[in-house]
Amino acid sequence: MILRVSSALFALFIITRVAHSERPNIVLIMADDLGFGDLECYGHPRVKTPNINQLAKQGVRFTQHYANGPECSPTRTALLTGRYQQYAGGLECAIGTGNVGRYDDAIRLAEQHDLGLPANQTVLPQMVQAQGYRSAIFGKWHLGYEPKFNPKAHGWGEFFGYLGGNVHYFNHRETSDLHVLFADDLPVYRDGYMTDLITDASVDFIQKTSEPFLLFVSHESPHFPFQGPSDNGKLVTSDNWMEVDKDAYVAMIESLDDSVGKIVNAIDQKGQRDNTIVIFVSDNGGFANAANMGPLRGSKSMTYEGGIRVPLIIRWPAQIKPGQTSDQVCITFDLTKSILNLAGADAQQQHLDGYDIINHLVQQKTSVPRTLYWRGRRGDRVWKAVRHGDKKLVTKQGEGEPIQSVFDLSIDPAENDDLANAAPKLTGQLLNLLENWEKTTRPSR
Repeated sequence: MILRVSSALFALFIITRVAHSERPNIVLIMADDLGFGDLECYGHPRVKTPNINQLAKQGVRFTQHYANGPECSPTRTALLTGRYQQYAGGLECAIGTGNVGRYDDAIRLAEQHDLGLPANQTVLPQMVQAQGYRSAIFGKWHLGYEPKFNPKAHGWGEFFGYLGGNVHYFNHRETSDLHVLFADDLPVYRDGYMTDLITDASVDFIQKTSEPFLLFVSHESPHFPFQGPSDNGKLVTSDNWMEVDKDAYVAMIESLDDSVGKIVNAIDQKGQRDNTIVIFVSDNGGFANAANMGPLRGSKSMTYEGGIRVPLIIRWPAQIKPGQTSDQVCITFDLTKSILNLAGADAQQQHLDGYDIINHLVQQKTSVPRTLYWRGRRGDRVWKAVRHGDKKLVTKQGEGEPIQSVFDLSIDPAENDDLANAAPKLTGQLLNLLENWEKTTRPSR
């Protein structure tokens, strides 16, 4: 009898190990402030990105992928919650250096020591870990400085990186000289270029992990301050923190490309190439006067295409045909739903807002129309947008002249031809869609 039970347990162990070995690893690499045209494979005339180019050749390069927000904290909120960031409250704008709220709701929460993403709203990585995955995030967090918002409180198995929105690439401090570099929930001090530190931690995690894993490589690059890997002697202070240096910018992206190469090489050398999904994406559009947005109008913080349309590349050799270009419209929280489904989590129970874009690729589906919404707030300025099929409405209130424009992105992705006056019925329909979305998408606190 004991032998039978032992045999049954052994068989169950073997089945479990096989099931785990067949589950795909997931590596999500997120660049920070990378413009739509900032990569060689997206048309940059100067930057050389051979590793990212190769990733695109081995997978799918998207032409109409969007960030959930025109700034970083909003998009990262949508990624972790799988829903529009507006539900979280206070996170429609990047959290300011030193935990500063930048519009009324965020200011209120900061005064209550509550500015950040509540852990109980996060679905990644808890649901993935519940399926037997190990998880880690290395790099930028930017979802709250308070200890209760630390990545470990959100269920990440490992964390190394910085709590705020950007740091000096060599001394790893914010402009206020605030120390924000942490390993798990403890402050640490490290020597090295920030991109390299993030890469080294990621490669080490891949090499040491035997279970299926979710790895979030959350890069700082190419966010300001503009420091390439050889700029250790360059004087960067609060006075010139955001000063554009285009040579440094190119060096930062090429260093980012080196990082992607090292991470992909670690996966392949471990024999996990076919069983690992690699996702490369940006959190929002590029910084004005530094980034290349290709043919797109606008930049970071705006809801013109240049502020929200970003690169996306997905490689999964076992399931996705290589060398593809996809025009399917998709958005950050589509990745959330895809990852949960891949891990075997019950995403349907979470009422997520996304669409399983990876299943779309695996099933080789034809493109489907989407209706997507954006709203970003900073001070009195409010940028909004809705894309319904190929038609898009952009509005802005506060800070200068108001904007209300309509574009047909199927023929005008550069948003040069404003149809608002010529097509009042269409303009009204899009305004109604946006108004109804705002009525139903309310913050929870």
